Amino acid sequence: MSRGNLFSQAEYLVLTVLLSLACVASTDADENASNPLAAVNNSDVRAQHVDLDVPERTDYIVEGAYMATPQLKLKYELHYWDTDVTGSSENDWESLRIKPIYFPPKWVGEWGAWKYKWAVGAEWIVDFGNADKGIGSGSDQIAPLAGVSLAKGGTVVVPLVQHFVEYNGPAVNQTAFRLIAIQSLPKGSWGKLDAKLPVDWENDNAIPASAEIQLGRMFMPSFGVYIDGLVGVGNDRPYDWGVGVGLRFRY
Repeated sequence: MSRGNLFSQAEYLVLTVLLSLACVASTDADENASNPLAAVNNSDVRAQHVDLDVPERTDYIVEGAYMATPQLKLKYELHYWDTDVTGSSENDWESLRIKPIYFPPKWVGEWGAWKYKWAVGAEWIVDFGNADKGIGSGSDQIAPLAGVSLAKGGTVVVPLVQHFVEYNGPAVNQTAFRLIAIQSLPKGSWGKLDAKLPVDWENDNAIPASAEIQLGRMFMPSFGVYIDGLVGVGNDRPYDWGVGVGLRFRY
């Protein structure tokens, strides 16, 4: 039995449980689910297409979050790729990601006009073993993280740092610095800038930097739509450009 088949039943079970939990929870309607540190329950269905300088890749994503307690958030992502990076068209499951995030109650307060809350957590990444098709890294990984969410009026700024290491598969040793800025706009709309600066210690300290701009609107408290524009930055960029679209459901 292939490694992908071994995990196929587990991925559906985990996703079903998390989606079910999200449907019965309540959250703060003022926070934007595009902030990974927001205390919200949501499920998003997304597609992102990126140009890899001749090869192309489309990433189909189901992701969301569930507030298990006011201090504990559980995020999940399930990725399915369609790519021609090997020279022929391939499609299969890429990874399942589970990310618990803890908000220490004593690490919340105000800094001048800004409200802040710190967060710590870790991401568990299960690769589905399709690297021979050009899908995924081939490595199962653990990635501890820390960040702070700063809010002032309709503006949110979130600096994050996360370190990725493999526990199974090819070596991974990467530190990712990330800066997210979200601005609330009229009529339930928002804009987001998401800048990522990873340092790949395993591959000559390469820096596959990228940036994403997102524009979205919640047409009702429980449903919204957004579009993404992506661009790779620098000589080690992970892709040239990309576009995306997503549907958001809040509970």
